[in-house]
Amino acid sequence: GDLVARFEVTLNEKQKESHLKAMDILHNTVDLAWEKVRLGLKNGHALTEYSIQREMVKFMESGGLIMDSPPIVAVNAHAADPHYEPGPEGSTSIEPGQVLLTDLWGRFPEQGAVYADITWCAWTGESVPDEPKNIFDIVMKARDAGISKAEEVAGRDVQGWEVDQATRKVIADAGYGDYFIHRTGHSIHGDVHANGANMDDYETHDHRRLLPDTLFSVEPGIYLPGRIGFRSEVDVMIEADKAVVTGRRQTELPALLA
Repeated sequence: GDLVARFEVTLNEKQKESHLKAMDILHNTVDLAWEKVRLGLKNGHALTEYSIQREMVKFMESGGLIMDSPPIVAVNAHAADPHYEPGPEGSTSIEPGQVLLTDLWGRFPEQGAVYADITWCAWTGESVPDEPKNIFDIVMKARDAGISKAEEVAGRDVQGWEVDQATRKVIADAGYGDYFIHRTGHSIHGDVHANGANMDDYETHDHRRLLPDTLFSVEPGIYLPGRIGFRSEVDVMIEADKAVVTGRRQTELPALLA
């Protein structure tokens, strides 16, 4: 597996640059989406998960990105389904006092360009209630534990399953272990789910190493069925003997109407 990764998913400098440029556009897209929601709610406009998704796609494409499927925009119970995809039918209205989850990914169309992939969450009200705040704090703490485990590459070989265990322990210790229902992260390259090490001790026991010049996501989540769900996703690049988060790292659950 490590040999395959060296040939298939290691990055050259041009590919790293393409990833960073795509990452900038993704973060700008989140800013745009949240502002659309904020203004729409303040002005009484009708908003749905699908309408915001369409705005995000339009903005990403105007920046030159392509994607294998459109972003996830999910509120409340839909955010509790990590595989939810909004469509023109069945899309939920965005109202005040909801969890808003935005998961998006994209790359430039040039041969060899590399994906960026992030998830950010917000609250569509004036202030965040205790339960969603506390749950999202746990998710961010788990994410940071996974990043810290990846940073151990400075002193030793780290395998994908170890990162998954680090995030999963934080969530389990907080009492939500049964509600983290996917692996922690996946390899990223020209495909958003690529052929390097996954951060996984849930679906598989991935013993592949975090190799220099490879890229992967760290994206733990807590999903309470039929109610609310949260995920916080960053991309991590292994550069020589260090692990680097390539974009912004969310540090709070913002209230969009504050």
